[in-house]
Amino acid sequence: MLVLCAVGALEEAPISPPVPVEVAAPVTPGDAPVLQDTATVVLRLTIDEVGAVSRVEVRESAGAVFDRAAMGAAVRWKFEPARRSGVPLEVQVDVPVHFAPMRAREAVAETPHGATGTTPAPPVMTELAVDDSTSSGASSEEEKAASRSSSPGFSTTVRGVAEAPPPVAVGDFHIEVGQLADVPRNSASDLMLLAPGVMLANHGGEGHAETVFIRGFDAGEGKDVEMRLNGVPLNEVSHAHGHGYADTYFIIPELVDSLRVTEGPYDASQGDFGVAGTVEYQLGLARRGLTASASYGSFASRRLALVWGPPESSEATFVGLLLRQGEGFGPNRSFANATAMAQVELRLGDDTRLRLLGASYGARFASAGVVRETDVVDARLPCAADADSQFFCFYDENQGGASQRHLVSAELQSRLKRGGRLVQQGYVVLRQTRIRDNFTGFIQDTPPGEDAQRGDGTEGYYRGSTLGLRGRYTPGLTLLGQSRPLELGYVARYDDVRTRSRRLRDSGGAPYSTLFDNQVRTTNLGGYASLRVQPLDWLALRVGVRLDTFLFGVEDLNRPAVDRDGPRIPEESLDAYGFFASPRASAEVKLSPRLTWLTSAGLGARSSDAAALSDAELAPYARVASGETGLGWRLEGASRPYSLEARGAVFATRVSQDFVFDERLGRNQPIGASQRLGAFATGRLQWEDWLDTQASVAGARATLPAPGASAWKLWDGAVMPYIPALLGRVDASVRGHVTVAGERLGWNVALGHSAVGPRPLPLNRYSDPVFLFDVGTRARWDWMELGVSVENVLDARWRETELNYVSNFRGPDAPASLLATRHFSAGAPRTFRGTFTLYLDFEEDAP
Repeated sequence: MLVLCAVGALEEAPISPPVPVEVAAPVTPGDAPVLQDTATVVLRLTIDEVGAVSRVEVRESAGAVFDRAAMGAAVRWKFEPARRSGVPLEVQVDVPVHFAPMRAREAVAETPHGATGTTPAPPVMTELAVDDSTSSGASSEEEKAASRSSSPGFSTTVRGVAEAPPPVAVGDFHIEVGQLADVPRNSASDLMLLAPGVMLANHGGEGHAETVFIRGFDAGEGKDVEMRLNGVPLNEVSHAHGHGYADTYFIIPELVDSLRVTEGPYDASQGDFGVAGTVEYQLGLARRGLTASASYGSFASRRLALVWGPPESSEATFVGLLLRQGEGFGPNRSFANATAMAQVELRLGDDTRLRLLGASYGARFASAGVVRETDVVDARLPCAADADSQFFCFYDENQGGASQRHLVSAELQSRLKRGGRLVQQGYVVLRQTRIRDNFTGFIQDTPPGEDAQRGDGTEGYYRGSTLGLRGRYTPGLTLLGQSRPLELGYVARYDDVRTRSRRLRDSGGAPYSTLFDNQVRTTNLGGYASLRVQPLDWLALRVGVRLDTFLFGVEDLNRPAVDRDGPRIPEESLDAYGFFASPRASAEVKLSPRLTWLTSAGLGARSSDAAALSDAELAPYARVASGETGLGWRLEGASRPYSLEARGAVFATRVSQDFVFDERLGRNQPIGASQRLGAFATGRLQWEDWLDTQASVAGARATLPAPGASAWKLWDGAVMPYIPALLGRVDASVRGHVTVAGERLGWNVALGHSAVGPRPLPLNRYSDPVFLFDVGTRARWDWMELGVSVENVLDARWRETELNYVSNFRGPDAPASLLATRHFSAGAPRTFRGTFTLYLDFEEDAP
């Protein structure tokens, strides 16, 4: 198991706080209440890399009048940006603004520069607090004491990288990876486990997209979860392996700064495939310089990672290279892949930034597929007869795949004169995959004449080009106490893809028949609007609506050469159109300064798979209606060395058209409406740079309602197969330092634990529960670091995927049994990995 070294370096350079340049005193309205004592509003400011205040939030209120006065002034303040090693970065600062009782007819407000300005005789006098201390550790205690006794200054408490905007639901998680990057993980996909109620499974090998279970959905490889990377969509329309296929294996884990997991369709910016939710990866490299990491582990696995952040640039500029290769933990599981990713941020003046991102990826992998449990028990597989050899064996060596991806994105961010924001992005994605599976052996083929059965192997081929534009505009308004309350956005995406599925011979793997072969062109045009207001001190409301249109053009290249009217060209064209409007809303009630009650509701949709369309059809959508209510609690503050956050909610979801895996075709097929009722709870504790731990538990019941049943009976109906009812996850990392022989050594210990409850299978069967533990430890001296990680510490024999159906793997002449039996793909056994990392800085010496 690899150790994420670059993101979680044991030492970080201190942050120098932002320095105020223009800070005008607030002006309170004439009808403000008369104060008998000082009133204080604590603002949390997000200050970006150019020193502008991009967001203002009230952390401690002194009443609506004073809150609005403080916020109205804060959005106009300007700063020298915060810096780490001389590089500007976005940070968050807490600013107390004091309103004192009026002692004169005219108030004089002191600015950080010592200049004075007069305000027209309001009933109160305003002044800014005096405290230049910061959490960066740059000032000594004497210097801090001196600053407190000097003339009025500006109070800042640097909080690192800025927090995300307020969540749209309790299940909207803006996850800073931070110290939890120390927990052993196989790929960037595993970072999704930081959100509650998420499980990953993979039957196809290292390079095949993960099957995602989230919020009670079997989201397949992307059909029910929208995936994005820095705004670029990753879901692939009408993919041969499954509509919405989204492979995140190409993302370099060391370059993932944060991810946002929005469970449920509650944000107006969520688009196609956002049925169960949306996952967006954000890239960034906090550490400057070159980090080189080499790993070697069990089953001849090798890994080389190089990431570089130029010292004179921001965290948004980086280059990364990742090479992986191995024989796999059993026969027919070898893999090899390579990824290169680079991003540069250019400043086009004081108010505009341009980010250019490029990525290139290639992979090839073998797959053991699934095996029948009865064949494993009876030792019938073509491996040694011992239990372990049979458990990790396979049937068909012609399983596996290959994948390529090339991506380019340009994003322009502009700060407008009146405080507004404008973001425009364009992207191009080139994609190709070929995936070979065999789930049933020898029962699907119907050979001509008296020929023998040729085998049920399938090959899904996909080649696509995606061009897109997206943007959002936030006017610089203040409405009902909320700064920048309105967001407008649009999307425009065009896909030109060739998608094909064929049957393969068991002997040699040559194709012998075509299941479908389509040339698909899809245009998606959409727009959304979202408004957030705070009419009362304790109440915030968000409403939004999204409109999406789809135009499908399909060339069916697999039509018969002869029909009942005679010979014909074996091709056919069809076109279809679809339109969908999806409103979303949420209400946030502040029960106390730390406790919030948030209720959200929304509609979402999944577009149609082109293979299921007919000509001139008003393209059907899978419609989803979802609601959620729950509590969020957060404890933090400049005086505390720790922060603690906890959330919990209950949710209900109904989908008009769901999908379940069909082993005969090797892909998901429609089964009608479905519904879910569930709940989750999660908490995270961070204690300075020493401890970071997070735990979550989630449960959901997914059912197929009986025809005509009430939509309110969300618990009734047949249980949907393969979806676990209970999931738990713990991630923890502890860091520290020791002195050995006069040398300072950094150390780290990390743990990851997943618990998966029994999964329902067809015909009233259930899988066994799964309990997995992963541990990792590192030690660093100066610029060198050694790490060891162990995956599946207890060496459990667990089944990563479990299915239940009829198959025949004994051969083409064996009689096929009509009795369904359990099939599974084996999970990885205990796996060791050692990592050696070099941290090489190439910063110029100070003069």
